[in-house]
Amino acid sequence: MLNYAVRRLLSAIPTLFVIITLAFFMMRLAPGGPFDREKQLPPEIEANILRAYNLDKPLYEQYVDYLTNIVRGDFGPSYKYLDFTVTDLIMTGFPVSLRLGLYAIVIAVLFGVAAGTVAALNQNSTFDYLVMGFAMTGIVIPNFVMAPLLALVFGVYLSLLPVAGWGGGKLQYQILPVITLALPQIAYIARLTRGSMVEVMNSNFIRTARAKGLAERIVVVRHALRGGLLPVVSYLGPATAAVITGSVVIESIFDVPGIGRYFVNGALNRDYPVVMGVVIFYAVLIILLNLLVDLLYGFLDPRVKVE
Repeated sequence: MLNYAVRRLLSAIPTLFVIITLAFFMMRLAPGGPFDREKQLPPEIEANILRAYNLDKPLYEQYVDYLTNIVRGDFGPSYKYLDFTVTDLIMTGFPVSLRLGLYAIVIAVLFGVAAGTVAALNQNSTFDYLVMGFAMTGIVIPNFVMAPLLALVFGVYLSLLPVAGWGGGKLQYQILPVITLALPQIAYIARLTRGSMVEVMNSNFIRTARAKGLAERIVVVRHALRGGLLPVVSYLGPATAAVITGSVVIESIFDVPGIGRYFVNGALNRDYPVVMGVVIFYAVLIILLNLLVDLLYGFLDPRVKVE
Protein backbone atom coordinates (compact mmCIF):
# COMPACT_ATOMS: atom_id res chain seq x y z
CA MET A 1 0.00 0.00 0.00
CA LEU A 2 2.89 2.37 0.75
CA ASN A 3 4.36 1.79 -2.70
CA TYR A 4 0.97 2.49 -4.26
CA ALA A 5 0.65 5.76 -2.34
CA VAL A 6 4.14 6.86 -3.37
CA ARG A 7 3.44 6.05 -7.03
CA ARG A 8 0.20 8.01 -6.89
CA LEU A 9 1.95 11.03 -5.40
CA LEU A 10 4.68 10.90 -8.02
CA SER A 11 2.11 10.61 -10.81
CA ALA A 12 0.40 13.73 -9.45
CA ILE A 13 3.43 15.89 -10.29
CA PRO A 14 2.58 16.16 -14.04
CA THR A 15 -1.03 16.97 -13.09
CA LEU A 16 0.13 19.79 -10.84
CA PHE A 17 2.43 21.05 -13.58
CA VAL A 18 -0.45 21.27 -16.05
CA ILE A 19 -2.68 23.00 -13.49
CA ILE A 20 0.01 25.56 -12.65
CA THR A 21 0.70 26.23 -16.32
CA LEU A 22 -2.94 26.71 -17.27
CA ALA A 23 -3.69 28.91 -14.26
CA PHE A 24 -0.59 31.05 -14.84
CA PHE A 25 -1.34 31.89 -18.46
CA MET A 26 -5.11 32.18 -18.01
CA MET A 27 -4.60 34.77 -15.28
CA ARG A 28 -2.35 36.78 -17.60
CA LEU A 29 -4.88 36.58 -20.43
CA ALA A 30 -7.57 38.25 -18.31
CA PRO A 31 -8.00 41.96 -19.13
CA GLY A 32 -6.46 44.48 -16.77
CA GLY A 33 -3.48 44.23 -14.51
CA PRO A 34 -2.69 44.16 -10.80
CA PHE A 35 -1.68 47.83 -10.71
CA ASP A 36 -4.31 49.34 -12.99
CA ARG A 37 -6.03 52.32 -11.43
CA GLU A 38 -8.81 54.67 -12.41
CA LYS A 39 -6.17 57.36 -12.18
CA GLN A 40 -3.17 56.48 -14.30
CA LEU A 41 0.12 56.27 -12.43
CA PRO A 42 3.11 58.26 -13.71
CA PRO A 43 5.08 56.06 -16.14
CA GLU A 44 8.25 56.05 -14.03
CA ILE A 45 6.36 54.97 -10.87
CA GLU A 46 4.51 52.23 -12.74
CA ALA A 47 7.79 51.00 -14.23
CA ASN A 48 9.38 50.84 -10.77
CA ILE A 49 6.44 48.84 -9.39
CA LEU A 50 6.54 46.39 -12.29
CA ARG A 51 10.29 46.00 -11.87
CA ALA A 52 9.91 45.35 -8.14
CA TYR A 53 7.59 42.42 -8.82
CA ASN A 54 9.48 41.19 -11.93
CA LEU A 55 6.45 41.98 -14.09
CA ASP A 56 8.61 43.90 -16.54
CA LYS A 57 10.16 40.66 -17.80
CA PRO A 58 8.84 38.71 -20.80
CA LEU A 59 6.00 36.35 -19.94
CA TYR A 60 8.03 33.17 -20.44
CA GLU A 61 10.69 34.44 -18.02
CA GLN A 62 8.01 35.20 -15.42
CA TYR A 63 6.71 31.67 -15.90
CA VAL A 64 10.13 30.07 -15.41
CA ASP A 65 10.80 32.23 -12.35
CA TYR A 66 7.45 31.27 -10.86
CA LEU A 67 8.06 27.54 -11.38
CA THR A 68 11.49 27.91 -9.77
CA ASN A 69 9.97 29.64 -6.74
CA ILE A 70 7.22 27.03 -6.45
CA VAL A 71 9.79 24.23 -6.31
CA ARG A 72 11.39 26.08 -3.38
CA GLY A 73 8.00 26.43 -1.69
CA ASP A 74 7.80 30.19 -2.29
CA PHE A 75 4.40 31.39 -3.53
CA GLY A 76 5.58 34.99 -3.66
CA PRO A 77 4.25 38.20 -2.13
CA SER A 78 0.72 39.48 -2.48
CA TYR A 79 0.30 42.51 -4.75
CA LYS A 80 -2.61 43.91 -2.74
CA TYR A 81 -2.07 42.77 0.86
CA LEU A 82 1.12 44.66 1.58
CA ASP A 83 3.72 43.02 3.83
CA PHE A 84 1.97 39.64 3.44
CA THR A 85 3.14 36.68 1.43
CA VAL A 86 0.68 34.28 -0.20
CA THR A 87 1.71 31.64 2.33
CA ASP A 88 0.82 34.02 5.17
CA LEU A 89 -2.64 34.63 3.71
CA ILE A 90 -3.32 30.92 3.16
CA MET A 91 -2.18 30.03 6.66
CA THR A 92 -4.37 32.81 8.05
CA GLY A 93 -7.54 31.89 6.17
CA PHE A 94 -7.20 28.11 5.97
CA PRO A 95 -7.78 27.31 9.68
CA VAL A 96 -11.10 29.16 9.52
CA SER A 97 -12.19 27.39 6.33
CA LEU A 98 -10.92 24.08 7.71
CA ARG A 99 -13.01 24.38 10.86
CA LEU A 100 -16.20 25.29 9.01
CA GLY A 101 -15.59 22.69 6.31
CA LEU A 102 -14.91 19.82 8.71
CA TYR A 103 -17.98 20.64 10.79
CA ALA A 104 -20.12 20.78 7.64
CA ILE A 105 -18.77 17.49 6.24
CA VAL A 106 -19.21 15.63 9.53
CA ILE A 107 -22.80 16.85 9.86
CA ALA A 108 -23.48 16.02 6.21
CA VAL A 109 -22.13 12.48 6.53
CA LEU A 110 -24.04 11.74 9.74
CA PHE A 111 -27.39 13.05 8.55
CA GLY A 112 -26.99 12.14 4.87
CA VAL A 113 -25.96 8.52 5.45
CA ALA A 114 -28.62 8.02 8.12
CA ALA A 115 -31.41 9.50 6.00
CA GLY A 116 -30.34 7.68 2.84
CA THR A 117 -30.06 4.33 4.63
CA VAL A 118 -33.47 4.59 6.28
CA ALA A 119 -35.00 5.69 2.98
CA ALA A 120 -33.47 2.69 1.20
CA LEU A 121 -34.72 0.27 3.88
CA ASN A 122 -38.19 1.77 3.48
CA GLN A 123 -38.16 2.04 -0.31
CA ASN A 124 -41.17 3.76 -1.89
CA SER A 125 -42.57 4.66 1.53
CA THR A 126 -43.67 8.12 2.68
CA PHE A 127 -40.36 8.64 4.46
CA ASP A 128 -38.48 7.67 1.31
CA TYR A 129 -40.35 10.26 -0.72
CA LEU A 130 -39.80 12.91 1.96
CA VAL A 131 -36.05 12.27 2.06
CA MET A 132 -35.71 12.37 -1.71
CA GLY A 133 -37.86 15.50 -1.89
CA PHE A 134 -35.64 17.20 0.68
CA ALA A 135 -32.55 16.04 -1.20
CA MET A 136 -33.78 17.46 -4.50
CA THR A 137 -34.65 20.74 -2.77
CA GLY A 138 -31.20 20.93 -1.20
CA ILE A 139 -29.54 20.29 -4.54
CA VAL A 140 -31.68 22.73 -6.52
CA ILE A 141 -31.51 25.71 -4.12
CA PRO A 142 -28.02 27.25 -4.37
CA ASN A 143 -25.98 28.46 -1.40
CA PHE A 144 -26.29 32.11 -2.32
CA VAL A 145 -30.07 31.78 -1.91
CA MET A 146 -30.09 29.58 1.19
CA ALA A 147 -27.55 31.68 3.10
CA PRO A 148 -29.56 34.95 3.06
CA LEU A 149 -32.76 33.04 3.87
CA LEU A 150 -31.20 31.44 6.94
CA ALA A 151 -29.69 34.77 8.01
CA LEU A 152 -33.05 36.49 7.54
CA VAL A 153 -35.04 33.91 9.51
CA PHE A 154 -32.66 33.03 12.35
CA GLY A 155 -30.73 36.27 12.51
CA VAL A 156 -33.21 39.04 11.72
CA TYR A 157 -36.69 37.71 12.45
CA LEU A 158 -35.93 35.37 15.37
CA SER A 159 -32.73 37.13 16.57
CA LEU A 160 -31.25 33.79 17.60
CA LEU A 161 -27.93 33.90 15.78
CA PRO A 162 -25.56 36.58 14.43
CA VAL A 163 -25.90 37.12 10.70
CA ALA A 164 -22.28 38.04 9.96
CA GLY A 165 -18.80 38.16 11.39
CA TRP A 166 -16.52 35.64 13.03
CA GLY A 167 -16.53 36.77 16.65
CA GLY A 168 -13.19 35.18 17.39
CA GLY A 169 -14.51 31.77 16.38
CA LYS A 170 -17.37 31.63 18.88
CA LEU A 171 -19.88 28.84 18.28
CA GLN A 172 -22.86 31.07 17.56
CA TYR A 173 -21.01 32.71 14.68
CA GLN A 174 -20.27 29.33 13.07
CA ILE A 175 -23.76 27.79 13.15
CA LEU A 176 -25.30 29.53 10.13
CA PRO A 177 -22.24 29.14 7.83
CA VAL A 178 -21.87 25.48 8.79
CA ILE A 179 -25.56 24.71 8.23
CA THR A 180 -25.50 26.49 4.88
CA LEU A 181 -22.44 24.52 3.79
CA ALA A 182 -23.84 21.22 5.08
CA LEU A 183 -27.35 21.34 3.57
CA PRO A 184 -26.42 20.63 -0.08
CA GLN A 185 -23.89 18.01 1.02
CA ILE A 186 -26.57 16.26 3.10
CA ALA A 187 -28.79 16.20 0.02
CA TYR A 188 -26.11 14.72 -2.26
CA ILE A 189 -24.99 12.14 0.30
CA ALA A 190 -28.55 11.09 1.09
CA ARG A 191 -29.29 10.47 -2.60
CA LEU A 192 -26.03 8.58 -3.14
CA THR A 193 -26.54 6.46 -0.03
CA ARG A 194 -30.14 5.68 -0.85
CA GLY A 195 -29.40 4.63 -4.43
CA SER A 196 -26.39 2.52 -3.47
CA MET A 197 -28.12 0.87 -0.50
CA VAL A 198 -31.13 -0.10 -2.61
CA GLU A 199 -28.79 -1.88 -5.01
CA VAL A 200 -26.73 -3.52 -2.27
CA MET A 201 -29.77 -4.73 -0.32
CA ASN A 202 -30.85 -6.68 -3.41
CA SER A 203 -27.43 -8.31 -3.84
CA ASN A 204 -26.78 -12.03 -3.51
CA PHE A 205 -24.47 -11.74 -0.49
CA ILE A 206 -27.22 -9.91 1.43
CA ARG A 207 -29.65 -12.74 0.64
CA THR A 208 -27.01 -15.19 1.85
CA ALA A 209 -26.52 -13.27 5.10
CA ARG A 210 -30.26 -13.29 5.72
CA ALA A 211 -30.47 -16.98 4.87
CA LYS A 212 -27.90 -17.67 7.60
CA GLY A 213 -30.31 -16.19 10.10
CA LEU A 214 -28.44 -12.97 10.87
CA ALA A 215 -30.45 -10.18 12.45
CA GLU A 216 -31.48 -7.42 10.07
CA ARG A 217 -29.46 -4.84 12.03
CA ILE A 218 -26.30 -6.92 11.61
CA VAL A 219 -27.00 -7.44 7.91
CA VAL A 220 -27.35 -3.72 7.35
CA VAL A 221 -24.51 -2.46 9.56
CA ARG A 222 -21.85 -5.12 8.97
CA HIS A 223 -22.55 -6.10 5.38
CA ALA A 224 -24.71 -3.65 3.44
CA LEU A 225 -23.26 -0.36 4.67
CA ARG A 226 -19.67 -1.22 3.76
CA GLY A 227 -20.63 -1.71 0.13
CA GLY A 228 -23.29 0.98 0.11
CA LEU A 229 -20.89 3.68 1.27
CA LEU A 230 -18.46 3.26 -1.64
CA PRO A 231 -20.14 5.93 -3.83
CA VAL A 232 -20.31 8.24 -0.81
CA VAL A 233 -16.61 7.81 -0.15
CA SER A 234 -15.86 8.63 -3.79
CA TYR A 235 -17.96 11.77 -3.55
CA LEU A 236 -16.43 12.88 -0.25
CA GLY A 237 -12.94 13.28 -1.73
CA PRO A 238 -13.52 16.32 -3.97
CA ALA A 239 -16.50 17.49 -1.87
CA THR A 240 -14.40 17.74 1.28
CA ALA A 241 -11.67 19.60 -0.57
CA ALA A 242 -14.21 22.05 -1.99
CA VAL A 243 -15.89 22.72 1.35
CA ILE A 244 -12.67 22.93 3.37
CA THR A 245 -10.88 25.16 0.90
CA GLY A 246 -13.63 27.68 1.41
CA SER A 247 -16.96 28.51 -0.08
CA VAL A 248 -16.62 31.85 -1.78
CA VAL A 249 -20.28 32.76 -1.48
CA ILE A 250 -20.74 31.64 2.12
CA GLU A 251 -17.63 33.40 3.39
CA SER A 252 -18.62 36.57 1.58
CA ILE A 253 -22.24 36.58 2.81
CA PHE A 254 -21.38 35.82 6.43
CA ASP A 255 -18.16 37.89 6.39
CA VAL A 256 -16.02 34.92 7.39
CA PRO A 257 -12.24 35.50 7.15
CA GLY A 258 -11.52 32.27 5.28
CA ILE A 259 -9.38 31.38 2.32
CA GLY A 260 -12.26 31.85 -0.13
CA ARG A 261 -12.45 35.56 0.56
CA TYR A 262 -8.78 36.02 -0.31
CA PHE A 263 -9.32 34.09 -3.52
CA VAL A 264 -12.23 36.31 -4.60
CA ASN A 265 -10.43 39.54 -3.77
CA GLY A 266 -7.32 38.26 -5.51
CA ALA A 267 -9.25 37.44 -8.68
CA LEU A 268 -11.01 40.82 -8.72
CA ASN A 269 -7.80 42.74 -8.07
CA ARG A 270 -5.65 40.64 -10.44
CA ASP A 271 -3.50 39.58 -7.48
CA TYR A 272 -1.81 36.83 -9.48
CA PRO A 273 0.23 35.19 -6.68
CA VAL A 274 -2.78 34.90 -4.34
CA VAL A 275 -4.99 33.29 -7.00
CA MET A 276 -2.21 30.96 -8.09
CA GLY A 277 -1.41 29.99 -4.51
CA VAL A 278 -5.01 29.13 -3.69
CA VAL A 279 -5.41 27.16 -6.93
CA ILE A 280 -2.27 25.11 -6.21
CA PHE A 281 -3.30 24.58 -2.61
CA TYR A 282 -6.75 23.45 -3.73
CA ALA A 283 -5.27 21.06 -6.31
CA VAL A 284 -2.91 19.46 -3.79
CA LEU A 285 -5.77 19.02 -1.33
CA ILE A 286 -7.92 17.28 -3.96
CA ILE A 287 -5.06 14.96 -4.93
CA LEU A 288 -4.40 13.97 -1.31
CA LEU A 289 -8.07 13.43 -0.50
CA ASN A 290 -8.63 11.36 -3.64
CA LEU A 291 -5.65 9.22 -2.65
CA LEU A 292 -7.19 8.75 0.79
CA VAL A 293 -10.47 7.73 -0.87
CA ASP A 294 -8.73 5.07 -2.96
CA LEU A 295 -7.02 3.67 0.14
CA LEU A 296 -10.34 3.58 2.00
CA TYR A 297 -11.85 1.56 -0.83
CA GLY A 298 -9.65 -1.41 0.06
CA PHE A 299 -10.88 -1.25 3.64
CA LEU A 300 -14.57 -0.92 2.82
CA ASP A 301 -14.74 -3.49 0.02
CA PRO A 302 -12.52 -6.61 0.23
CA ARG A 303 -13.01 -7.10 -3.52
CA VAL A 304 -11.00 -3.94 -4.17
CA LYS A 305 -7.27 -4.57 -4.00
CA VAL A 306 -4.65 -1.83 -3.87
CA GLU A 307 -1.89 -3.08 -6.14
